[in-house]
Amino acid sequence: MNTRLLRTELRLFLREPASIAFGLAMAPLILVILGSIPTFREVNDDLGGLRVIDLYVPIIMLMAIGMMAVNALPSELVTRRERGVLRRLSTTPVKASAMLSAQIVVHLLLTACSVLVILALGWLLFDVRMPQNPVGFLLALVLSTLALFSIGLLIAGLFGTSRGAQGAGTLLFFPMLFFAGLWVPREAMPDLLNRIGDFTPLGAGIQAMRDTSDGGWPSALHLVVLLVYVVGVSAAAVRTFRWQ
Repeated sequence: MNTRLLRTELRLFLREPASIAFGLAMAPLILVILGSIPTFREVNDDLGGLRVIDLYVPIIMLMAIGMMAVNALPSELVTRRERGVLRRLSTTPVKASAMLSAQIVVHLLLTACSVLVILALGWLLFDVRMPQNPVGFLLALVLSTLALFSIGLLIAGLFGTSRGAQGAGTLLFFPMLFFAGLWVPREAMPDLLNRIGDFTPLGAGIQAMRDTSDGGWPSALHLVVLLVYVVGVSAAAVRTFRWQ
């Protein structure tokens, strides 16, 4: 890893106020807004004695990851390819692969910061308890993150324009959010939709995180689904990625 290039990429990213707001502030802000609704902080028997805000914390965490992985990362990579940055870098001592690695690390760092802020806000402001199985929770979170970033890299490889990459990311992102339970909690979904959601990266990821929040372990089904996305989509992303 070229640490000098990584610092440069991080400084460049932080100079973009819109990017900072998008990456760091938007998801925590949504959590605060949702938590401000009184009924969302009341125990609901239909949700197994949980509150709506208890369900939303892991969903918002995965939403923050998805925004960076499926929307921001592929758009940035395709834009640089459109402008010929990757091609020009190939003629300098700084290899394009180093810049790609730095971009991924910057997005992962910002995503990690956003996730920690969401977790802290949920605990401090709305008394959402910390995961009872932190090891299992971290495993589910890491696999979900890798699966979403693999999808983002695949989008960057398949689409030649930033508009195309943005459109594809949005087209994938919102259905995934639906199956994660952003608009309708998974507990309230019909069995068929829940079963379909089990095979989506966010649906499998959110259920694995909830299971570990209660002190259990992720089910084998959800771990296998996430691993398939990580390995399969990563392999496809490597085959389709273009430097110019």
